[in-house]
Amino acid sequence: MIQDISPAYLKNEFKPEARALPESPVFFFDGNNIAVKEDFTVPLAKDIRSDDLIFLFELTGTDCFLTRTKPEGIKLIPLRDLRRKGVLTKDMAFASYTAYHLASWYNSSDFCGRCGAKTSFSKAERARICPDCGEIIYPRINPAVILGILNHDHSKILLTKYARRDFNFYALVAGFTEIGETFEQTCAREAMEETGLKIKDITYYKSQPWGSALDILTGFYCTVDGPEDIKMDTNELKTAVWCSPEEVVLQPDDYSLTNEMMKRFKDGNL
Repeated sequence: MIQDISPAYLKNEFKPEARALPESPVFFFDGNNIAVKEDFTVPLAKDIRSDDLIFLFELTGTDCFLTRTKPEGIKLIPLRDLRRKGVLTKDMAFASYTAYHLASWYNSSDFCGRCGAKTSFSKAERARICPDCGEIIYPRINPAVILGILNHDHSKILLTKYARRDFNFYALVAGFTEIGETFEQTCAREAMEETGLKIKDITYYKSQPWGSALDILTGFYCTVDGPEDIKMDTNELKTAVWCSPEEVVLQPDDYSLTNEMMKRFKDGNL
């Protein structure tokens, strides 16, 4: 998955004393677009010559930073397109998605949601502090589930395709956890809402950070409980089908938890 970058590593603890060196990677985002150089690499501090730098995290001994001022001499490319080009090393791909997650939070936390005052940086932790009302704002993380639904004898898995046109690969039933829900309740609700299926034997598999949607994804396998007839939600999905291992078509890279869960079924490793 995208976070499996060993022997490289990403350390995200807050380092208020960190200062950029000439070779420090610097990320800039405009909406869903990331700034890259002509060779599709992330610009370095020496390339942009900006004092507007925010420490993000350490990537294998190198501190990485964010600028909120558009650098000169760069181009903007959708982060998803950069992933599909396959031009980034896996550690830089993971760093880019994590940087996007943090950049989204910085861009939305300039002002206090309680009183509207302009916030300031905490010197003790990664947080924004309101000087007027004392509100402390931490990075937002959205919990969500990925669900590998198996038929009664576990010979088939339910694969889906999203209704939106910009992603045409097979995926699994997925959705965000709502307030007051456990992950298991989210799994049951999403299975029913998207496919009309009841499920049982919900078993946790693995989790994954997914910065493009500000998520922490949790993967589960389960078994259909009752009829296997699919009643697809056409607002969410354009395809929902039972597939044998031979029929499973994987996604083009190994970044996602969804793809790994599909591959485990395809390879007979459940």
